[in-house]
Amino acid sequence: MNELPTRAQARAQEKSAGPSVARHGRLKRHSPFTTVAALLLGVLAVAGISTAGVAAYATYDVAASLKPAVKLVNAKGQVVTPGIGAMDGAFNVLLAGSDSGGGNKAYGDRGENLNDVTMLLHVSADHKNATVVSFPRDMYVPIPSCPDGKGGSYDAMSRQKINNTLSYGGLACTVLTVEKLTGLDIPYAGVIEFDGVIEMSNAVGGVDVCVAGDIKDPYTGLDVKAGENTLQGQQALAFLRTRHGVGDGSDLGRISNQQVFLSSLVRTIKSADTLANPVKVYALAKAATSSISLSESLNNPTTIASMAMALKNVDVAKVVFVQYPNHYEGDGVAPTKDAASTLMTALHDDKPVTLTGDTGVGSEAAPGAQAPAAQAPAAQAPATQAPAAQAPGGTSTTAPADGSSVQLPSDVHGQTAAQVTCSKPFQD
Repeated sequence: MNELPTRAQARAQEKSAGPSVARHGRLKRHSPFTTVAALLLGVLAVAGISTAGVAAYATYDVAASLKPAVKLVNAKGQVVTPGIGAMDGAFNVLLAGSDSGGGNKAYGDRGENLNDVTMLLHVSADHKNATVVSFPRDMYVPIPSCPDGKGGSYDAMSRQKINNTLSYGGLACTVLTVEKLTGLDIPYAGVIEFDGVIEMSNAVGGVDVCVAGDIKDPYTGLDVKAGENTLQGQQALAFLRTRHGVGDGSDLGRISNQQVFLSSLVRTIKSADTLANPVKVYALAKAATSSISLSESLNNPTTIASMAMALKNVDVAKVVFVQYPNHYEGDGVAPTKDAASTLMTALHDDKPVTLTGDTGVGSEAAPGAQAPAAQAPAAQAPATQAPAAQAPGGTSTTAPADGSSVQLPSDVHGQTAAQVTCSKPFQD
């Protein structure tokens, strides 16, 4: 695993001439990670428990399992403290996957604590659409000045891989970095570790995934056969960790492979079999909260319940998983500014997005699956359209004034939670 450079080393690296020629898809770094995008739909599903007595106990017990909260700050160093109560309007939550293993010796010594998964959940103001953006771990981004936890701050860096942020300045630094990159305010955040993924998959009785061919990855221990597989425990984690076993062996292929699992997890969580089963809902919420560290703004049962109410009626066809637009550059990837501007301006303007590209190099449509119909526009109350926001990258993109969805460029990959897809085995 590459170690995070010191501030002096980072500055020296920025001044060094010429990018590395190593291909992002073939990097010899095997640090594992966990995934989190569907976490909130799981944690917050406790609000759907129908039996009052079980709900009361579950709320108390789940709240008791919460870890100490993480303090977030804004760009001015001020502590972020959103109001507590009913969730009103749109909101953004950042969820990071730590490769630390949570202290479990079975995962070995992970060294630096990297955020090998970074995902942003945006829920629309009308609570009818949810967009989950995955940020490639090897994407080069500017890292702003971050709090050092001792009352001081770390220096800003103009170009480092985004997965360094958790080690550099903790969850607050990851949030500040994504805020700078996207132009969005992110008042809520959390970090989940290996054990959380395992227990969540166990809580729902396994997650069904489709695999287009046999996958055997010695790096993660994944061993699945072509066809339908029900994954839980260590195999679920191995499926989410695998990179060498899918697509072109890159982190980008791994992201689309994750979305195969996540879309199925969302369908499982939203199914009547789960939401109508108090035991499953409680186990899911308990599993998630016992393995995550939440920001102070989110570490509150009232806030969690408020978000649950906002999420519970989102149709699976309106849950969109999208890979942050990027392109290969040196030994990693860099943001594709025009496409990123379209995506981020849509979220800033609270518009639903429609994918026009494919699902990515690590997945494909399931055999016999019909192409999803165009996403229906969400109803919008405002009669007038606010001026277009200046999106990251210096490009201004005007969202449709009639409230229709924004079509993303064809080179932006992803899928909806309603789409049934299959993982593609690695092909050299």
